[in-house]
Amino acid sequence: MMNVSEYASDVGVTVKEVLALCNKLDIKVSKEDDMLSDDDIITLDNELMSIEPSEENEELKEEENEELEEIEDIEETYEEKQLKEENKAKKKKKSKPISKNDFREKRKEMYKHKEKLKSNVADTEEDVIIYKDNMTVAQLADSLGLPAAQVIKKLMTLGMMIAINASLDFDTAEIIVSDYNKTLKKESTMDEVNFEELEINDKEEDLKERPPVVTIMGHVDHGKTTLLDTIRKTSVAEGEAGGITQAIGAYQIDYKGKKITFIDTPGHAAFTEMRARGAKVTDIVIIIVAADDGVMPQTKEAIDHAKAAKVPIIVAVNKIDKPDANVERVLTEMSNNGIQPEAWGGDVMFVNISAKTGEGIDDLLERILLISEIEQLKANPDRYATGTVIESKIDKSSGVITNLLIENGTLRLGDPIVVGTISGKVRTLKNDKGENLVKASPSMPVSITGLSSSPKAGDKFMAFENEKKAKKVAEERKIIAKEKENKPKAKISLDDLFSRKERGEKEINIILKADVKGSEEAVKNSLLKLDVEGIKINVIRSGIGSVTESDVILAEASNAIIIGFNIRPEHKIIETAKDKGIDIRLYDIIYKVVEEMEAALKGKLEPEYKEEVTGTALVRKLFKFSKVGTIAGSYVTDGVIKRGSKVRVIRDGIVVNDSIIASLAREKDQAREVKQGLECGITIENYNDIKEGDTLETYELIEIKK
Repeated sequence: MMNVSEYASDVGVTVKEVLALCNKLDIKVSKEDDMLSDDDIITLDNELMSIEPSEENEELKEEENEELEEIEDIEETYEEKQLKEENKAKKKKKSKPISKNDFREKRKEMYKHKEKLKSNVADTEEDVIIYKDNMTVAQLADSLGLPAAQVIKKLMTLGMMIAINASLDFDTAEIIVSDYNKTLKKESTMDEVNFEELEINDKEEDLKERPPVVTIMGHVDHGKTTLLDTIRKTSVAEGEAGGITQAIGAYQIDYKGKKITFIDTPGHAAFTEMRARGAKVTDIVIIIVAADDGVMPQTKEAIDHAKAAKVPIIVAVNKIDKPDANVERVLTEMSNNGIQPEAWGGDVMFVNISAKTGEGIDDLLERILLISEIEQLKANPDRYATGTVIESKIDKSSGVITNLLIENGTLRLGDPIVVGTISGKVRTLKNDKGENLVKASPSMPVSITGLSSSPKAGDKFMAFENEKKAKKVAEERKIIAKEKENKPKAKISLDDLFSRKERGEKEINIILKADVKGSEEAVKNSLLKLDVEGIKINVIRSGIGSVTESDVILAEASNAIIIGFNIRPEHKIIETAKDKGIDIRLYDIIYKVVEEMEAALKGKLEPEYKEEVTGTALVRKLFKFSKVGTIAGSYVTDGVIKRGSKVRVIRDGIVVNDSIIASLAREKDQAREVKQGLECGITIENYNDIKEGDTLETYELIEIKK
């Protein structure tokens, strides 16, 4: 059902026209808010479809066609658009506008209710019973359409004496329901308001093959941009290449009758940040490695991010045309970083290419299609669209332009849409070439206008049956978002490991950073050997050096804990991790790492101590005395330095010593403490290898009360 106004908007006619048609067909409505039944809608649809364009055109009055004129300009055919652009280039003629009659037919074809898209919120099937928390015998009987006494008798045959108002657990209820040839399903707490987590169950016969979505990653200057440009040029006829513009951070190509979508992310962190916000925007990751350069720091990052995304990986070994290209070296280095080539018995495809000459590009595209076929990528185009924001910007003339990737369903011009907490209506719909569309199918990247404000990259979107529902959903989402902001963020912590295990999780993700390679390998191997009741420790990234922002982003996206060994993160990194609810655990003894991890998994973690930094000082000058040792002439940059405090010596983000302040002097006099902004002399117990530029950080350990 819908009211007259909603129906008029949906079929692209005026309210006045609908009311006139209702009067003609003896449908009892008189104003725009009056409701139309499903039978009324079918009657109106059939009548509209039977009206000849010429008749329709005569009925329309000039003042009723403002919206029509606006959308007419948007919905030009491909041929007309091309003609218009050609003429514009010649700076003379204008392309012939599409006729109103043709346009009306096009609108009717797009919006006819006989081919209405399915809602994403599925109706309950007849043979499915929904189990609600604390469901009673009486409620189950009512759901089955049976007397409660009959269900009680059934329970008695199972040896269970349960009263009519007693609660049933899911397993017991499932046994009862199965006896009546029905299926029991747990009530979903997710509805259209929480559409990010809405599980859409499509019938197999409704699913259609969709193009794969591919993301290319790799080290800077290894040829990512050149590869993207080469792929785009090879996918179009000669003479068309110049007209291609990648305006929306994504594009789709045609290759041997199949489509492939490429997402151009600005960096690994951006890719992972989108994943952290629930966006699963890619089916395949291509890691590009230059054959003359080998594996570089950003290559390792790409590997970590691709692995964490748990999608198939293809390695494109680029620049094979160069004289110093060494493909075997790339194979060896990638293997050392956990990417095993097929040629060496692994499961990762390697393709030798030259993005510059085009060599191997066809082979790469073939591999993409092969993986796509193996993965059986499918979607249901007959639903209202769902998907993800790739990027968004504000244009002076067009307003908010939002670039979307459609993941399921079909997005149509005029569809009401909710993106994040913003609602709107699709006013314009364009593909990656800037061509105007009437509708867009799964895996298509599109650009739309019609939103009141700019959403964030990674925001999910969903189209709805009508504007009223879309606005209501957006308002409820705003309320939920505000409540979430005011709530403390759930921490991904060591303390939570036992409860995660109890919830059935079989894998715990760890990011490991250490001071030297030997420490990294030793800690990593010790963690991987841990086996607590079948729980696997998965080290998704390990490396040398302090914790970086990239580590924190990856931890958030992968629900990981960060472990640091003999390192000290910068203050801003600690604060970022805190804001995102990421637990950073710092250690200086290997067995302590293993002990705490094992205790956490068993739910027997020792009391946790909170570390409170009391002061920091920068070493500016050194004074060496045979009897006293090395005195560090220092400037207190923050807090207060106290004699007898625990102190770390930090050099380039690495903890090189952890001891106690043995003596503290101020202007040749001994001092109990020295405050921020003052100079002082510091000696450290049993440590003289202090260097200029070192940071001295004093701290206290305070037990956290739980």
